[in-house]
Amino acid sequence: MNIYQFTVGAFLFNLLKADPEWLHQQTMRSFSWLSHTDRTTTKWVHTTLQKSLCLQDSRLEQNLFGLQFPNPVGLAAGFDKDGVAAKIWSSLGFGFAELGTVTFIPQPGNPPPRLFRLPLDQAALNRMGFNNSGAAAMAERLAPEKGQFSIPIGVNLGKSKVTPLEAAAEDYLNSFRLLKELGDYFVVNVSSPNTPGLRSLQDASMLSSILEVLQTENNSHKPIFVKIAPDLEWEAIADIIRLAKTYQLAGIIATNTTIRRDGLKTQVIEKTGKPPQEEAGGISGAPVRDRSTEVIRFIWQQTQGQIPIIGVGGIFTPEDAWAKITAGASLIQVYTGWIYEGPMMVRRILTGLLAKLEERGLNSISEAVGLDFITGDRE
Repeated sequence: MNIYQFTVGAFLFNLLKADPEWLHQQTMRSFSWLSHTDRTTTKWVHTTLQKSLCLQDSRLEQNLFGLQFPNPVGLAAGFDKDGVAAKIWSSLGFGFAELGTVTFIPQPGNPPPRLFRLPLDQAALNRMGFNNSGAAAMAERLAPEKGQFSIPIGVNLGKSKVTPLEAAAEDYLNSFRLLKELGDYFVVNVSSPNTPGLRSLQDASMLSSILEVLQTENNSHKPIFVKIAPDLEWEAIADIIRLAKTYQLAGIIATNTTIRRDGLKTQVIEKTGKPPQEEAGGISGAPVRDRSTEVIRFIWQQTQGQIPIIGVGGIFTPEDAWAKITAGASLIQVYTGWIYEGPMMVRRILTGLLAKLEERGLNSISEAVGLDFITGDRE
C-alpha cells in the first residue's frame, strides 16, 4: 500500500465515507482553478506538480497518427467531462488526455446516487449517463485555449439521450462540427451501458452510418477512434475492425466498462443496500483488466498490428500497463486506478515501463507494442 492509499485515500474513502461523485466534483473545481495558468499562484503550483509527478524520457515518446505523445499514459474519458481542466493534465504527468464524454444536447445524466466505489474489487460502478453541459459549451471553453496544450487532447463524443437511435449519426455529427477544430483526436463512444440503446450502435450497419457522416465532415483529417465494450463477441469486434479499415479510422479504444458482475467480492453496496448484481451501470477497474487485454490482443492479431489501439481497463501498476502494451496497445488510459492509487501513479507506471525496456534491451516504448506476438511472452 502506498502512502496515498494509507493516508489520503483511507481518510476519504473509509473514515469520511465521502460520496464519490461529491469528491469528484470538488476535485474538478480545484483542477479547473489550477487550469488558469496565467495566475502567478497557479504557475507555481504547476511547476511544483511537474517536478513531483512528471517524468520525461525520449524512450517513452511516440509519434502516432500525426500527433506527438510525450509518454503513453493518458487520462481516460469520463473524468473531465466538460473540458474544464484541460490545461492541468500535462502537469499531472499524463502524456495525453481525453475530454468528455460530451453530447450535442446538454443533459443532467441519470439520477443519483450513480457512482459507487467497490474497494474490495479495486473497482467502481457508474451509471452517470453522460452528464455534461453540451458540445457548444465545451467548444466555447476550449476555443480560447486552442494551441496552448503541451499534450494531445482528445474529445469523446456520445449520443444525446433524447435523440432517437435512428438519428444518432446526425447527433454525433452536430457535436463534431462544433469541436472538430479544437480537439487533436476524436472518439465515437458507442459502448457506454448507461444510455438506453447506445451499445446497439456498435452494430456494423448502425456504426457505419455514424462513421460515414463524420469522415465526410472531417476535412481537417482529425484522427477518429471508436471505443468498444469489453462484452462484445469476437465476431462483433471483427466487424468493427472491418469498419475501422473501411472508414480509415485512426484506431480502436479497448475497452469501456463492463456490464458483467461475475467474480465480484463486494456483496452489498452500502449506499443502496443492494448487491452489485442488482444495480445498473458499468464496472471499471480491476474486474475488466483481463478482458480488455484479451480484446487488445484479438485486435492486434486480426490486424497484424496495423490499427493503433488505445488500451484501457484495470491499469494500476507498471505490470498492468506493460501487459496491455505488449498485447498490442500503443497507448493506454487510466481512470479508476488513478483514483485508488493517487496522483503518483502515472510516474510510477512510467518508471516501471522504463525498467521493463531496460530489462529487455529495448530502446523505445514503441518496440514493446505487440511484443507478446514476437517473443511469446505473457507476463
